[in-house]
Amino acid sequence: MPSRAVTVKIPETLARRLDAAAAERGLSQSELLRRAIDDYLGRGPSAEGTFGALASDLCGMAEGPRDLSTHPRHLKGYGK
Repeated sequence: MPSRAVTVKIPETLARRLDAAAAERGLSQSELLRRAIDDYLGRGPSAEGTFGALASDLCGMAEGPRDLSTHPRHLKGYGK
């Protein structure tokens, strides 16, 4: 896949943290930034997403009252 260069200006303190993190992990700054951006955008190999996103295909699968989590009659005795 062809790569595209992107220029980003960051504060010196962040640049030092980037240098240290890349060295600690044995990665280039570019590779570390690619992984961080992938994770942040939720498309990286380690990004699993939220529970809601992961279970979205299951929503509406179970039968039951629609107000189960909000109507007082369903909550009577909950937490006792």
